[in-house]
Amino acid sequence: MNVVITGGFGCIGAWAAVLLAREGIPVTIVDLSDDDHRLRLVADDEERSRIRYTKADLTSQAEVDAALEGATHVIHLGALQVPFCRANPRAGAAVNVGGTINVFEAALMHGIEHVVYASSVAVYGPMADPMALVGDDTPFDPRTLYGGYKVANELAARVYAAEQGLATVGLRPHTLYGPGRDQGLTSQPTQAIAAASKGRAFHIDYGGSLGFQYAPDVARWFIAAVRAEPDGASVYNLRGSVASVEEFVTALCEVVPAARELITHGADRLDFPIGCDDSSLRARLGDLPETSLADGIAETARLLS
Repeated sequence: MNVVITGGFGCIGAWAAVLLAREGIPVTIVDLSDDDHRLRLVADDEERSRIRYTKADLTSQAEVDAALEGATHVIHLGALQVPFCRANPRAGAAVNVGGTINVFEAALMHGIEHVVYASSVAVYGPMADPMALVGDDTPFDPRTLYGGYKVANELAARVYAAEQGLATVGLRPHTLYGPGRDQGLTSQPTQAIAAASKGRAFHIDYGGSLGFQYAPDVARWFIAAVRAEPDGASVYNLRGSVASVEEFVTALCEVVPAARELITHGADRLDFPIGCDDSSLRARLGDLPETSLADGIAETARLLS
């Protein structure tokens, strides 16, 4: 294996890169930025020395083609998050949709048979039953441009599989948390852990229940997906620990007692399901060990303090 990770300096990318490096698998991070602070947070000097870096702009087909040369597997994570897409829709479409098309085209050019990419729970809208878990085949109903761009990518992947034979697996994370999660709408619970660990106040803008997924666990699912036998265009939900924001803050208070006075949260639910059914994912890839919410919060607090 020779794995290229686009957007590899992001949270999932940094974790996936270091986990692959620990196995001795050649891995290259492709990113437009050279800011490796998340990788430095989760990997030591020796581990980082085993990870290559290539600078490339996902909106440039030529740069993506060059970045994927020599790869046998691709984990495509490069994207702009919800607030950035809202602030600059053209840039969001160019990176999130155009960049994904460029990755698919580069994979075909280099004979790469299998691409794993990040979709999102944002392809869905609120459920009629607010406490129901969403299934893989639930109709799309995005409420943000970011979610709409992810829908476009899922549909494009189907066409590439049907017309070009490019096998893909898309994974839909929900509320990613843990060391390295510092951007995007659902990064606020992690920001709350960091604030409490440093004795600072923080307000999470929303409430309701969410599917909390510990970043290293999510990275392991992407690695498992990239090792799967190529087969058409599949997309799977990730579940994690479904809990309310209030329960998340309570668990944080057990780890950092000062959080009782420092961390507050809103009441409004976000405009997507509380959690996902991941039975189809497990049927294909098997079961992976999952970190409990309490243990994930404790480990995050330790690394961010």
